[in-house]
Amino acid sequence: MSLYSIRNFFLVPVLSLAIAGAALAAPSEAAPVQNAQIDNFVAGRKAIDAKNWELAVASFDKVVAQDPKNADAYNYLGYSNRWLGRYDAAFSAYGKALALDPTHKGALNYSGIAYLKTDQKAKAEAQLAKLQSSCANCDETKQLAKAIADYKPAAQ
Repeated sequence: MSLYSIRNFFLVPVLSLAIAGAALAAPSEAAPVQNAQIDNFVAGRKAIDAKNWELAVASFDKVVAQDPKNADAYNYLGYSNRWLGRYDAAFSAYGKALALDPTHKGALNYSGIAYLKTDQKAKAEAQLAKLQSSCANCDETKQLAKAIADYKPAAQ
């Protein structure tokens, strides 16, 4: 075996291991942490299931403070605030969710419901149009369409 062959025999595997190790050690920004692995996200979902809106808001506030690019957390933050009647906070959270993901089905649906609750039917219809363009037959589209069909303005 020549000196060149011996060097390549040892060098290629060592370089391959070094490259693989660097790839494994580097954090990946392209792969966000799954929501089910975030304790506060899980706590927030449980609080929603229990209709404990204050706890849900507190939990999702913590999630977005740690992960300001989490559209799902902003969506649930808006949803929880909406149930508390805090529409300004709800619209702010929905807006952030939709800025991160303009076709977020939950945020489009829930913000549309919030628009109806604040007598802004035209804005609810605009959210429905966005849902229909990205997801014509999904549950969120059907729910918002039904809510709009059933809508009756608050007594003046």
